[in-house]
Amino acid sequence: MNDGVYVMSEVKSIREAFAEASSFLSRSGCNEPQRSAQLLLEHVLGVSGAAYYMALADPFPAAVKEAFEAGVTRRGAGEPVQYIIGEQEFYGRPFEVTPDVLIPRPETELLVEAILRYGAELWPGGAAARYGGAARPLAAVDIGAGSGAISVTLAAEAPAWRVCAGDISPAALAVAERNALRNGTAVDFRLGDLLEPFTGMETDILVSNPPYIPGEDIAGLQREVRDHEPRTALDGGADGLDPYRRMMEQLTLLPAPPRLIGFELGFGQAEQVAALLAAAGHWTEIITINDLAGIPRHVLGITK
Repeated sequence: MNDGVYVMSEVKSIREAFAEASSFLSRSGCNEPQRSAQLLLEHVLGVSGAAYYMALADPFPAAVKEAFEAGVTRRGAGEPVQYIIGEQEFYGRPFEVTPDVLIPRPETELLVEAILRYGAELWPGGAAARYGGAARPLAAVDIGAGSGAISVTLAAEAPAWRVCAGDISPAALAVAERNALRNGTAVDFRLGDLLEPFTGMETDILVSNPPYIPGEDIAGLQREVRDHEPRTALDGGADGLDPYRRMMEQLTLLPAPPRLIGFELGFGQAEQVAALLAAAGHWTEIITINDLAGIPRHVLGITK
C-alpha cells in the first residue's frame, strides 16, 4: 500500500493475487473486500463462475497486471466495484451501470417479483386490459428508470405487457436504452419528471424505486453511495417522501389510477408510504413486503 495506490508484489498465482488484493481492500476500509477482489479479477481475466475457480491455481498473467492494479486502487479509494467493471447482475441478467445511474440492489428484485405475481393474478390472460370493451396490451410504467433494471426485467419476464419507463436524467435513459437492447426487450423510454411524460396514457401498473433518502442523511451514507452514486437518484427531500407525495398528486394526469401500484422505500418509511396510498383512496388492498433482512421495503396498492 503506497499512498492508497495498489502495487502488486511478485505474486505467482491468481489465488495469491486474490489474497493480496483482498487484504489491501480490507485495510482500505472497503466493504466486502473479498467479493470486490473476485469481481475485479473476473473482469480483467474475462472469466466468471466455475471458470474463475478453476483458474485460481494458474499463473497470474502479466498482461492484465496494470488493469488489475488500477481497478483495485479505485476500489480502495471507495469507488463501487460495479462502476469499475461497468456491470451489475439483476434478476439473472447483466446490466450496464455508470455513475449516471444507481447500482441495482437485490431487494429491488423482490419488488419486480411482486409486480409480476400480482399482475398475473389481476389479469389472468396476461395480455390485455379492457376499457369499454376495447382490448389493448397491459400497460406497465416504471417511474425513475435509472439503469432500466425494473422496466427491462418486466419486459423480459412479461413480454405481452407494454412496458414504459421515465427518468428526469437523459444520461440515465441512455444507459437504460442500452440495457433494453442488450437484453432483447422493447421498452418505451420517456424523458421527464415522474408521471409527467405519461400524461393521458392508460396505465394499469405503476412501479417506482424513487429517491427516498432524507437530504440531511446523505452525508452519513457509506462513501461508496455518498461519493459516487447520483445524488438526484438518492435525495428524497427533507423526510425522503417528496417523490411519493408528488406521484400521488400526479395520478390526476392519468385517465384512471392504476389497479396495481408498487413502491420501494427506505428504512422506517413503510407506514408513511402506506398511509399516502390509503389516503389517495384508489386501492382496496395495501400490502407491505419485507426484504430478505426482514425490513419493510415495498408497499403495494391493489384493486381486485
